[in-house]
Amino acid sequence: MEKSQAASRIAPLEPPYTPELEAHFDRIMPPGVPPLLLFRTIATSERAWRKFSAGSLLDRGPLSLREREIVIDRTCALAGCEYEWGIHVAIFAERARLTDAQVRATVLEAADAACWSDAEQALIAAVDALHHHTTWKETEFAALKRHYSDEQVLEIIQLCGFYRTVSCFANALALPLEATAARFPV
Repeated sequence: MEKSQAASRIAPLEPPYTPELEAHFDRIMPPGVPPLLLFRTIATSERAWRKFSAGSLLDRGPLSLREREIVIDRTCALAGCEYEWGIHVAIFAERARLTDAQVRATVLEAADAACWSDAEQALIAAVDALHHHTTWKETEFAALKRHYSDEQVLEIIQLCGFYRTVSCFANALALPLEATAARFPV
């Protein structure tokens, strides 16, 4: 995807927003930070925004912040979505205690890269399998279950699917990269 485009394929909403939409943006964005281009573009359709925001994965779940971000970063990297990957790395990588090598590995390394723990390797292998095959072999599932509960496994599946959809939005709409977002390593 060409990254030098100045505008999205669908023009995003510009302020002022409706009070309802403003309140929703305020709930999901850090204080004082304007809503992301992705959100403002999807919100041009009330139906699309309602369905997108109903995914309810913009909250804390049964995974740690670190595990959640590994799933999201890997999913976005596999989908070639520098837009969303870069936002998550810029905002969450340090808080999730991801090293520079680990951030790089989400894009450039195999699941068994030495920078990951055994549990994280199983997690990344599970993300990879869902991306490539939309299922797990029994050995992949067994490796995942050694480290994660049923509730966590369901969250992993939902995160992979949701962020694959986010990647489809960002890539298909050719969203320009956010100025403060990280860039894919080379």
